[in-house]
Amino acid sequence: MQHGLSGTAGLGRSGTESSDYREPEWPSNPQKSAPKFALNLANKESFGFLLTSDRLWTDSAAPPRKPAETRVSDDPSLTHVTLVWREGSQEDWLKFGKPIAERIVDRRQRIESYAAGQVFGLVRWASNDYGTVRSTLDIVRAVAGTAPCVPVPQVDPGGDLLLSVHGWPKVAQVFRLIDAIEASGIDPCDVAPDHWRHIHNRLSGREVPRGYSPARHRAWLQRKALLP
Repeated sequence: MQHGLSGTAGLGRSGTESSDYREPEWPSNPQKSAPKFALNLANKESFGFLLTSDRLWTDSAAPPRKPAETRVSDDPSLTHVTLVWREGSQEDWLKFGKPIAERIVDRRQRIESYAAGQVFGLVRWASNDYGTVRSTLDIVRAVAGTAPCVPVPQVDPGGDLLLSVHGWPKVAQVFRLIDAIEASGIDPCDVAPDHWRHIHNRLSGREVPRGYSPARHRAWLQRKALLP
C-alpha cells in the first residue's frame, strides 16, 4: 500500500487500519546513490517525561474546493492538523482519526480539522542526507477554543497530549498496541484517554503497558455517559 496524505486519493492512509507502514528503506551504500537517499538510522529514544513526488493533477485540472468545507476548516473553534508529504524527506499521516473537515492546500499538503473531544494519532517522519532525524507518534485530544492546551507541532492551536513517543522502535511498539485494540473490535478513536496516558507512562519507565480489554472499554463508555 502506498502511504501518503490522509484522505488524498492515490497517496494513502487515514483511519484505523493495520500497521503495515514501515520507515522508508534506503540503499545500504549511500555513497553510490543519489544524495536524497539517506541511511535509515533511528533517532533517540523517547524523552522520559510523564503525562497526567508526482502531481496528482495539473493546476488546470485541480479539483474544485467545496465552499462548505472551506468554511468549516476555517472555524477557530476546531483543531487543525497540517499534514505534509514529501516522499523520502517528510512524511506525515494519521494512524487513526476521524476529521470532520479536510482541505487540500497544495499537491503535498492538506489540513484536517477536529472538533473538541476527538482523538487522533499523528505520525511524523523526516530524514536528511545522514538518516532519520524524526520519527514520532503523538496521540492528541482536540480541545475547545478557550481550553488550555499543550503545543504540538503541526497542530493548531495544540491539544491535550495523551501520548508522545520518539524513535521508530517505540513508535512501532505503540502501533502494535493499537493494532491489538483494533483486533478486539474497538475503535482507537473511542479508547479511554487515560489508557493512552498509561501507555506513555509505562513506556517512559521501560515497563510493559497493560492491555485494553472490551470489558475495560465498556466501563469507560459507562463512565463517559455520566460525565457532564
